[in-house]
Amino acid sequence: MSLRNYIQSLSRSGELITIREPISKTYEIAGVLKKLEPRPVLFETVKESRFRVIGNLFCGKGPFAGYFGIEPSQIIATLSNAIAAASRPAMWTGGTAPCQEVVDTNPDLDTLPILFHCEGDGGNYISSGVFLARHPEHGQNADFHRAMQFSKTEMAIRVVKGRHFDAFLQDRKALDVAVCVGLPPNILAAGATSVAMGVDELTIANALEPFAVVPARTVDVLVPAEAEFVLEGTVYADRRHDEGPFVDLTETQDVIRNEPVLVVKAITHRHDAIWNALLPGALEHKLLMGMPREPTIFRSVNRVAHCIDVNINPGGCSWLHAIVQIDKQNEDDGKKAIEAAFAGHRSCKHVFVVDADIDIYDPSAVEWAMATRFQGDRDLVVKPREPGSSLDPSSEPGTYDTCRVGFDLTRPLETQGKKFEKAPFPEVDVARFGET
Repeated sequence: MSLRNYIQSLSRSGELITIREPISKTYEIAGVLKKLEPRPVLFETVKESRFRVIGNLFCGKGPFAGYFGIEPSQIIATLSNAIAAASRPAMWTGGTAPCQEVVDTNPDLDTLPILFHCEGDGGNYISSGVFLARHPEHGQNADFHRAMQFSKTEMAIRVVKGRHFDAFLQDRKALDVAVCVGLPPNILAAGATSVAMGVDELTIANALEPFAVVPARTVDVLVPAEAEFVLEGTVYADRRHDEGPFVDLTETQDVIRNEPVLVVKAITHRHDAIWNALLPGALEHKLLMGMPREPTIFRSVNRVAHCIDVNINPGGCSWLHAIVQIDKQNEDDGKKAIEAAFAGHRSCKHVFVVDADIDIYDPSAVEWAMATRFQGDRDLVVKPREPGSSLDPSSEPGTYDTCRVGFDLTRPLETQGKKFEKAPFPEVDVARFGET
C-alpha cells in the first residue's frame, strides 16, 4: 500500500494522534514528536507551510512487521528473501502518477515543511529522503542522505565516503538525483540496505511489496509513483558547503563537514501531499538504520554457527551494538559468531552472543546472561583498533579508529554439574485463592 493508505489505516484504528492547532516547523514539531514517541502523529496545520506533516510511523519492529502482516521474528527472513528475490517494479500506467500531480519547475524549498529539529543544528534538515541516482554502468541506486537547506534551492548533502553514491559522484562529478519523501516501509528499508554495486534497491523494495515507478520529470531516474514528494536536481562534487551540526543515531550532534551541494531544479508532489518527518536520533531513525543490517549479520554468523536471531538494539544506538542469538553446538561457536558479526556489520562496536533461551529483546535478560555465563578472562574478545563508525563520538577524530569488543555470553557445553538455566516456578491458578 502507499504511505497515504497506511496513514488512513492508522486513523481508522485509532492509533493516529492528530494535532490541528497551528504548530511551527522550527523546534515545535520535533519536540512534540519526541514527547509522543512512539505514537504516530499527524500535524494538520504547519505555520510556515500549507503541507501537513506526519511522523513516528515506524518506531519499532512491531509496527514495521504489522505493515507486512508478519511477526517481528520474521523480519530478518523477510528482508533476506526480498534481497534474494529482487524484481523490477512495474511502470505506472494509470495516467498522471500521484507524485506528479503538481510539477513546480521554479522551486522554493521554503514552501516545504522541512524541519529545524534541535537547537544547535546547522539548519532545516530533510532526514527521511531516499536519494535515487543513476550511473551509466552500474544502473540505479537508492540511499539515504541527510540534506541541510541553506538557500531556497540548495542543500548540503552528507555523503559517506566509500558508499555507492559517493562512487557515482566521484566518477560523474555532477549527478542527477531524485529525493523522495513520503514513502512506505518497503522502500525505506530497501534504501537503507547494503547490497553489491549494481543492485537497484528498488528491486528489493518491490520484492517486499510490489509498487509502480514513473520517470522523473527533469532527471533520468525512475521514482516511486505514489511518493508524496519528489525533489529533482543535481549534486555537484566540486561545489561544497558546510553541513551540520546534526543530531544523529547516537543522539549527539555530529560535527560540521564540508559536503557536496544539491541544487534543486524541480519539485513534484501530490495535490494534498503529506511531508514525512523522520526524527533524528529517535526510535524510527534507529529502526530504519539498524534493522536492515540485521540480515547481513545473520547471514555472516550462519556461515560459522547456527544463528537464530539478531537484534541491533536501540540501547546501542541501533548501530554500534548487536545482540546475536545462536544455537550453540561447539565450544568455540560464541567466539566464531563474534568475529562473523563484526564482518557482517563493519560499523558495529560491541557484539553480545547469547544462547537460544535468552530473550534478545529484553535488556535485563541479556544482562542476566552476562552475570551468570560470562568470565572476562575467558569469554571476552578484544580486537585491535581499526576504523569504526564516524557516528561514534568516542572514536578517534579523523580516523574514527575504535576498539571492538565481543562478549561471549553463552553457557559452556560441559557444565561440570553447574546449572545455567533459570529454575521454573510452579504454575498455579491464583484464582483458586481469591486473586484475579
